[in-house]
Amino acid sequence: MYDIGIVGGGLAGLSSAIQLSRAGLNVVLIEKKAYPFHRVCGEYISMEVVPFLNAELGFDPFEHGAVELTRLQVSSPKGTLIELPLDLGGFGLSRYKMDQVLRDLAIEYGVNVLEKTNVLDIQQQKRGYSIQTNKNGELQAKLVIGAFGKRSNLDRSLKRASFYNRSPYIGVKHHIRINGCMDDDVIALHNFKDGYCGISRVEEDVFCLCYLSHRKNIKQSGNIPKLEHSILKRNPYLDAIFNKAEFLWDKPLVINEISFDRKQLRENGVWFVGDSSGMIAPLCGNGMAMALHGSYLLSQAVLRVFDNNISAKEAFMAYRKGWQQAFAARLNVGRNIQKMFGDVILSELLIGTAKTFPMIGKQLVKLTHGKDFLKKNIQ
Repeated sequence: MYDIGIVGGGLAGLSSAIQLSRAGLNVVLIEKKAYPFHRVCGEYISMEVVPFLNAELGFDPFEHGAVELTRLQVSSPKGTLIELPLDLGGFGLSRYKMDQVLRDLAIEYGVNVLEKTNVLDIQQQKRGYSIQTNKNGELQAKLVIGAFGKRSNLDRSLKRASFYNRSPYIGVKHHIRINGCMDDDVIALHNFKDGYCGISRVEEDVFCLCYLSHRKNIKQSGNIPKLEHSILKRNPYLDAIFNKAEFLWDKPLVINEISFDRKQLRENGVWFVGDSSGMIAPLCGNGMAMALHGSYLLSQAVLRVFDNNISAKEAFMAYRKGWQQAFAARLNVGRNIQKMFGDVILSELLIGTAKTFPMIGKQLVKLTHGKDFLKKNIQ
């Protein structure tokens, strides 16, 4: 019987596992792949999480090659460009590197990490939960945390309503060498018809290029290369990058059915964190920061249950309250901006307005970023 079973070994799962194990709980983390591996992710993180990474996880991203990012550039499909300062700033580090380091730390802190293991089902029982796996049979845990990302077959087995809400969006990711097309301290968001593309530096002179596109672009173009050639390259900045950059992978990573719908934080007794609990629009560039912050809120609440300070119901209510206070406004802003990005006319209007009135752009950046959350406790 484990104290905690965590399903999914991304940022939210790994960081939750480390915090709970360091506090003395017996934790098992189950990941379906083997580390290290790439994920479809923009790989930009706001500096708001750095104190947390250092103090709670024992992880300094800059010791592992992270690159500081201080400026934001946004362009419309026609090439209207605005540049804004990132007041708090951010850093770029690949998930390939970051997840591997956190996995090693989790093992060092006593987490039982099961890789290449699929969770088939989770069932709530009288004294905890049964976790059915394909390799290790049945595992028992007093509490289960779902951190398995944007979309999973487990969503179906848990009968989560969000699983049945179809989404028209796909995500595509490349790693590239930029060859002078872009400065190292910039994160860029370039709009194209029915989509947008984020580009920023990570470690070892590599840039992450990750874009979101409506499914109809694929149908119209026929495949990913034709989509990039016929639609993305209509934006002059993307045209320059695709023409000059060196693409490091034989083919990109692709995921389907990316949804920004609201999700429940607990269903069938399972607590959710990270993208499993709700996803911010990628254009806001803060999904990774939200995953880390969410893991802190969840871990603080769970620890109070095991310390016998409050009941599980009270702890979940505290987690939900903290989550809403931290993320509800950011998610709403992201969804509203999402409606304008990728629309040729509306994105031109938004960027043109922000260029004329820079304070509007600065306020939007502020609304999609948080602050150092480490000293805040759940009340």
